[in-house]
Amino acid sequence: MLNITVICVGKLKEKFYVAAVEEYKKRLKGCCKLELLELAEERLPETPSQAQIDAALEKESRAVFAKVPKNAALVALCIEGKLMSSEELAQQLNSFAVGGASSLCFVIGSSFGLHPSVKQAAKLKLSMSPMTFPHHLARVMVLEQIYRGFKILEGSRYHK
Repeated sequence: MLNITVICVGKLKEKFYVAAVEEYKKRLKGCCKLELLELAEERLPETPSQAQIDAALEKESRAVFAKVPKNAALVALCIEGKLMSSEELAQQLNSFAVGGASSLCFVIGSSFGLHPSVKQAAKLKLSMSPMTFPHHLARVMVLEQIYRGFKILEGSRYHK
């Protein structure tokens, strides 16, 4: 069974996001071994300078790298990443598994994104959409797409 870690910078506060995440964690139990990690988002002033943002992202990247499982294939969620259909993501999950990866690690950055070092270390840079979404919603979307990917691979009716 594939081990999947989802590292999220920032804490979910909204009950509706928490409920959705819990639902997908429950659904994924039969598909993979899932670990969801929340890391603290660096506090910044109301209107931070680019230098302050860069320093915060660098500090967050150290926390991310400290939690990435050893030998995990890293998937960075970022706006400049590759756009994929659900079927393509399912095939990518399968390719990682067939290629010998026993562990995948998806990383969702803070509201300012991810430090370039995290993106550079990724085996796959993935974009959810060219549209802008709250980064907390991205957590739900990633979990749903991972679940959908497993259902596509098993030929389930979940994916229509």
